[in-house]
Amino acid sequence: MIDVHSWPTPNGHKVHIMLEECALPYRVHPVNIGKGDQFKPEFLAISPNNKIPAIVDPEGPDGQPIALFESGAILLYLAEKTGRFLASAPRARLDAMQWLMFQMGGVGPMLGQAHHFRLYAPEKIAYAIDRYTNEAKRLYGVIDKRLAQSAYLAGDDYGIADIATFPWLRSWQNQGVELSDYPHLHKWFDGIAARPAVQRGVAVMAELRKPITDQQSRENLFGKTQYERR
Repeated sequence: MIDVHSWPTPNGHKVHIMLEECALPYRVHPVNIGKGDQFKPEFLAISPNNKIPAIVDPEGPDGQPIALFESGAILLYLAEKTGRFLASAPRARLDAMQWLMFQMGGVGPMLGQAHHFRLYAPEKIAYAIDRYTNEAKRLYGVIDKRLAQSAYLAGDDYGIADIATFPWLRSWQNQGVELSDYPHLHKWFDGIAARPAVQRGVAVMAELRKPITDQQSRENLFGKTQYERR
């Protein structure tokens, strides 16, 4: 039984979806990032960067328990563990890895900034809003062009690059994007959204997530609490 320390965010949903797709038994431990649970010593012991998600698998690759943080690393681990959603052929595997890195290094950080400046920043900064909204649209365009050439990001088969990217695009309206402007991406998005395992994955803890309105949550997520040395 894999222990998943997580919260219903795009990065959390990546791992929830992967576990559901792989039909692996798991139990969820909510880490309420608005309340500051990510700073508790017991969570920092498995996720030193105080970010969700993190997992503990009592049956690691050597038969011993293993703890992992960083959603991309967790997806790779689960793919290796199950032999699913990551090609074994070197060229196809590298294709999947580069699109996974594209999500980790581009899609997640840039769309996260779009969310922040469009929704959460205490003041509306036109330069920041324009910069990250335009970058969001550029990234959607990159994905749309790729999906004009192949059914999925890494080729003909659904895999971890798709699982990593999809949750970040679910909030397209908050990013200033219209899916209809990206027809190939739109088709791919609808197909993934219809998968039963994906629907189960994004439902994990969905009822716990509330709008960020109180000052303490903002302090934990965006203020000085976030930057304290621990």
